[in-house]
Amino acid sequence: MTGRGLLSALLLYPLSRLYGLGVGIRNLMFDKGLLPQHKFDIPVIVVGNLTVGGAGKTPHTEYIINALSSDYRIGMLSRGYRRQTKGFVLASRKSRPEDIGDEPYQIYRKFENRGIMVAVCEKRVDGIRKMLELNPALNLIVLDDAFQHRYVKPRISVLLTEHVRPVYNDRLLPLGRLREPVKSMDRADIVVLTKCPEDMKPVDYAIFNKNFDLFPYQSLLFSRYRYLPLVPLFPELHNNEPAPRLGNLSKANTILAVAGVANPRPFIRYLRVFGAKVKLMIFEDHHNFSRADMEAIQRKFASLKSEDKLIITTEKDAVRLCNNPYFPPDLRACSYYVPISVEFVPYGGQTLASVLKQKLNNNTPRY
Repeated sequence: MTGRGLLSALLLYPLSRLYGLGVGIRNLMFDKGLLPQHKFDIPVIVVGNLTVGGAGKTPHTEYIINALSSDYRIGMLSRGYRRQTKGFVLASRKSRPEDIGDEPYQIYRKFENRGIMVAVCEKRVDGIRKMLELNPALNLIVLDDAFQHRYVKPRISVLLTEHVRPVYNDRLLPLGRLREPVKSMDRADIVVLTKCPEDMKPVDYAIFNKNFDLFPYQSLLFSRYRYLPLVPLFPELHNNEPAPRLGNLSKANTILAVAGVANPRPFIRYLRVFGAKVKLMIFEDHHNFSRADMEAIQRKFASLKSEDKLIITTEKDAVRLCNNPYFPPDLRACSYYVPISVEFVPYGGQTLASVLKQKLNNNTPRY
């Protein structure tokens, strides 16, 4: 650690301890019943993490919905981070990302033809009650990014942590990225190590198992992203013509990668595999692209020397970009996004879908 890094750590350490004390008192109040936890008559699955951003909550929430939608009538509730509305809002075909948030909008559009109810509300208890009032047939609720929202008592808690920075190697805010102490992992029923590389060996799984040191009632699973073929950002301009294949690109091609996500590194590494030149425009997570941003993207794209060039963005950014009124018309036909899906490494013979179904079929929840 450099001298500057050591000085920064010394300054932040007391703040981290104070933050941890506050979080600890809050959790103790829930544990002792001094703060109320509401139990619903239908199962509630919570998806969340202990760190700030980047663990893959939305793709894993989509995985859960997809895995259970044939057996349950599902409602998905989120707080709708960075939306421009307040209170309870039910997603509909008239909804915009700014109404419900980019991630709920993405989930709604992906599942709107499968009868999945999507809503946002800051107060999750009120939100669930409203959803059940509007649709009494719901028999499963999925709460996105709600591990810290303890006013709802879940049937199953799914905790996500990244392979490159597992929670046991992190520190509390502001010294590190942890929202809660590592001990809070004890509340999880399922811990998922996300974004695992393809080349993990059996000894790697054994090391992670040892380091997490979970209780017998907890399951440790390993997932990775699977990147899917490019999709046009504005499909109406392509007349059902296939999008370019990344595997066909070469050094003669240039990609302008535009990303406003918490951890763009896996996305950038993926694009660089294919041999094309990759130029970057990186924004903050959940970034709302302004007119100035779009003009900057246009200038950057125009400065690229290659004649065969593309704009490629993430699936989450695509939600905001394709609805952006400032998106330059002359860039729309060459703009694409990379969809992602989650797959589980068959280590131990279990997937998130199989573990969830086992726990849901067990009518004795662990309270």
